[in-house]
Amino acid sequence: MHRPLRIAIGGIHIESSTFSPHLSTADDFEVTRGEALLARYAWLAPLQPWAGGVEWLPLVHARALPGGAVDAASHDAWTAEIVDGLARLGPVDGVLLDIHGAMSVVGREDAEGDLVTAIRSAIGPEPYVSAAMDLHGNVSPVLFAGCDLLTCYRTAPHVDVWETRERAARNLVEALRRGRRPDKALVHVPILLPGEMTSTRVDPARGLYARIPEIESRAGIVDAAIWIGFAWADQPRCRGAVVVTGTDAAATTGAARELGEQFWAARDEFGFVAPTGSLDDCLDTALAAVADPARRPFFVSDSGDNPGAGGADDVTFALARMLARPEIVGGAVRAVHASLVDPDAVAKVADEPPGTPVSVTVGGRIDPRDPGPVRLDGILEAVADDPAGGRCVSVRVGGLSVFVTSRRMQYRELASYARLGVAVDAVDLVVVKIGYLEPELYDAAGDWLLALTPGGVDQDLARLPYRHLVRPLFPLDRDFVADLTVATA
Repeated sequence: MHRPLRIAIGGIHIESSTFSPHLSTADDFEVTRGEALLARYAWLAPLQPWAGGVEWLPLVHARALPGGAVDAASHDAWTAEIVDGLARLGPVDGVLLDIHGAMSVVGREDAEGDLVTAIRSAIGPEPYVSAAMDLHGNVSPVLFAGCDLLTCYRTAPHVDVWETRERAARNLVEALRRGRRPDKALVHVPILLPGEMTSTRVDPARGLYARIPEIESRAGIVDAAIWIGFAWADQPRCRGAVVVTGTDAAATTGAARELGEQFWAARDEFGFVAPTGSLDDCLDTALAAVADPARRPFFVSDSGDNPGAGGADDVTFALARMLARPEIVGGAVRAVHASLVDPDAVAKVADEPPGTPVSVTVGGRIDPRDPGPVRLDGILEAVADDPAGGRCVSVRVGGLSVFVTSRRMQYRELASYARLGVAVDAVDLVVVKIGYLEPELYDAAGDWLLALTPGGVDQDLARLPYRHLVRPLFPLDRDFVADLTVATA
């Protein structure tokens, strides 16, 4: 009788902007171990047929909202826990690496490459490693060399997160049962674009990712994956990538080259997924548009300080511009600003009863760029506890509800608005710190604009002070011939 396969699971999952002044520490992470870690994966309960005959071994998984770079001590502690855990487990057949792929660590330039190198130091060269990643991650040569299988999400907004993790696990089990190390091929594509220009809701990304099922149906192909890359880190690994894995070296290499060439050929077709403009231009349009009920609620994305991509979540630029609009502060337009993180401000007012007049300074503590902290003189409208944001308050100034949270969060779900007493469909204007609208907001919006605002995840990449990217790189550079060399190890 064959013994069960032994597969360990762990990882560190965060997207980190090196341009954000926020420092991600252990306090920002949700850490899962033991049976609680195994309980995350739906293929284990109920046990899927392909997952049977496997001893699934939990290590540690640390996950955080995107933010700034991770402090080295926290990163090193979790890496050591993974390595020590593998040493205690004894021989394993494989490791499922559950990561994002765009983690930055203070003083390091290839965090996931460092992690897989540490894992290999513990398990040696023989076990297989399979990585499940975000398509906004980066595939460095070190990460590619250390993994046998790599796959990533195929949708943005990401609605296939758990499907991707299951695919990475299933591909690993099937490869181990075949008893033959997969063939793999990597093409780096010299393109660096923000996610808001590469949504799979629209072409060319929609059509590019739609090629994957046909490629995977070919003989000798196991998986095909396309990484857009992460635009808000200043590191050599930041660029597009294609990885194909399979059981036939020629088919695998050919498919990777084909997808890489198609990615490069589409470079001039990428554009923002919504009309863009300065914040003031977007507010001008929105305030005129809300006279039409069909265009309410009108959403404006404060994209440069989006915490879902690593922004500090406390840049006050958008709030100050809203407070400068007499239609809003005078109450003719009902508006929401979602949100600012400021636990000190929340603590100062949260114990007062709703309806109490308050005067409190908010924002500008993490990212103090102009205009810095802003004073709110208004009414405490609501207090609520949110699973993501902790204790939260809404301060009403005229027609504007300003949401202030104790922890960084992204107001991407309607339930978060409702906790603070706001039904989104009953307001005129919502300015939200987000990039492309996540599904619930997208469905709720009467209309939408993407404001190109300042912050740690500025959508105008030309304004960012890159120094370490490998150039040339589109669209920062345009007049060059791409090197689409296929790497196989």
